Amino acid sequence: MIGTDCERRGSRMRLPQSERGALGGARAKPECPLGLGLAVLVIALAGCGYGFSQRYVAAGGVDRIHVRPFENRSTEPDLGAVVATALREELARRGAAAEAGAGALLDGEVRATEPVLTSTAGVTWRIGVELRARLSAGTGRPVERTVRRETDFLAGADPLETEGRRALALRRVAGEAARELLRALER
Repeated sequence: MIGTDCERRGSRMRLPQSERGALGGARAKPECPLGLGLAVLVIALAGCGYGFSQRYVAAGGVDRIHVRPFENRSTEPDLGAVVATALREELARRGAAAEAGAGALLDGEVRATEPVLTSTAGVTWRIGVELRARLSAGTGRPVERTVRRETDFLAGADPLETEGRRALALRRVAGEAARELLRALER
């Protein structure tokens, strides 16, 4: 039944006792089993890791990108490789990673700021990275973007622990910068 006579006519007549709930209001109607089944199916698929996504397309219509190691212009010995690895992982997540010679080429340089104390007690430090990237695809003019990211990290109980936390913070900020760079290059 689509609705009661009162609902169809829009009147304010009192519903019969069989149509009223415990408090005198209208009783809830049972849900559509098809709609309920579809909702359960969507929730189950979402729980299994399935989802809807779009294909990654960078500036110039590029959908496959090879990342070369970034030139390291910092005092951090492996920062160029860390940034290139983070970019490759992000492109792989988006289905846009390519081998050398296939697709477009992404390269550039990376700089790191020196760690700076940000608290008077000497327990919080700040470090950052700057990526300057070039996306080259065929004969077209390269697309260039610059991304800067900073993060804080806590000092450790001794210099070795502080150094470890600094290295982890640099890896974390390199990953954030890689994600931001790919968003900036997105068409």
